[in-house]
Amino acid sequence: MLDPSIAPYVAVALIFLFMGAGVPVFAALALSGAAGIIMVEDVTFLLTRLKSLPYSTTAVYTLVIIPLFILMGAFAHHAEVGKKLFHVAAKWVGHLPGGLAMASILTSAGFAATSGSSVATAATVGSVALPEMKKAGYDPALSAGAVAAGGVLGVLIPPSVLLIFYAALTETSAGKMLIAGVVPGLLTTFIFMVGIWLIARRGSSRTAVTKRATWTEATLGTGQAWQVLVLFIVVMGGIYLGIMTPTEAGALGAFAAFLMLLSHRGSWREGMRGKITQSFRSSIDTTVMILFTIIGAGVFSYFLTLVQVPNQLAQAVVESGLPPYLVIACLLIVFVPLGMFLDAFSMMVIAIPIMFPTVRSLGFDPIWFGILTVKMCEIGLITPPVGLNCYVIAGIDRETPLPTVFRGAMWFVAMEFVTITLLFLFPVLITWLPSLMDRG
Repeated sequence: MLDPSIAPYVAVALIFLFMGAGVPVFAALALSGAAGIIMVEDVTFLLTRLKSLPYSTTAVYTLVIIPLFILMGAFAHHAEVGKKLFHVAAKWVGHLPGGLAMASILTSAGFAATSGSSVATAATVGSVALPEMKKAGYDPALSAGAVAAGGVLGVLIPPSVLLIFYAALTETSAGKMLIAGVVPGLLTTFIFMVGIWLIARRGSSRTAVTKRATWTEATLGTGQAWQVLVLFIVVMGGIYLGIMTPTEAGALGAFAAFLMLLSHRGSWREGMRGKITQSFRSSIDTTVMILFTIIGAGVFSYFLTLVQVPNQLAQAVVESGLPPYLVIACLLIVFVPLGMFLDAFSMMVIAIPIMFPTVRSLGFDPIWFGILTVKMCEIGLITPPVGLNCYVIAGIDRETPLPTVFRGAMWFVAMEFVTITLLFLFPVLITWLPSLMDRG
């Protein structure tokens, strides 16, 4: 057997070795964790644990919400909710410098309230907004960057799959995690829009504006966005008021989105059966990917717990005498290099089991740390070389090269750090809304 103090370093090295060889992340985590367990115990011990570990890590009631939220977003996408939202937002802000880019951010925020996926949000909004901005003469970097960055709102504004994922990993209240994402989501949207306005005033997009709609036209047009309002009230209103559990709200939201798809006349012309099939298939694919990631991470996390890495780290940090907020800042910064190579779910399953005992031992609110963690994961979605949202936008708009998309996204990375700094310095922005649930 190997010295337990050396085994974690060997296991981490194996993760990068496997990933460098092209092994999927979930398999790299599982194989490295299994190798680590064998190093400190034996094969028999590993096989005994593997009999129950995959079931115990995935048979969690909270995780039922994930396929429901994904399915709700898929139904909303096929009901063309994103397309309607963009036209509504364009009437309100399209006449401003960078107005259509602002409209894409508003559309992303609205669609995020019907979908828990960042990639789905970026793809839905991009397919509608990019042609309009190109027609208006926008700087390709700004338009592509805005849509890619707008997609990150899908993992923050509830219903968010990533917030549920964090809640499951840390055994935090799923309902409170979802409610906690509302104010940070609105703050991120506001900062993105202000940033776009400042950029567009000086760039080539300054004169690329659309005809200003009258107040009457804009107000009447807002009625087209009723579907987003209904879904948000059904899901988040039910959770906030304590009428429904998050799982029940997710089921009702998915059913409401299904009814919206059935009532969408265009879907019948284009083949309703095919759209329903695509919705279920995409939901199954994404859910299976997440569950496999959880299983792989569960094996690796069990190994880390076996050699007491989280507890040793927490003890070392507490005894170091470093200011607690400096410790949290250092933990959050770790997500920047991780985000360059891993997707958000992989980052969380690797980092949270190690970091969370330290956060808890320092007495910080797990909901506050969870929102900050999700914000750091957002940055990974728009930074090279594995910025998934940027790849999605480059796939939608073949005329805009990937480096241009990443260049446009860098402006929004800076805005993300501004938002994270505000949330870090003023925790009440995160904790205020969930705290009201206790009073009710």
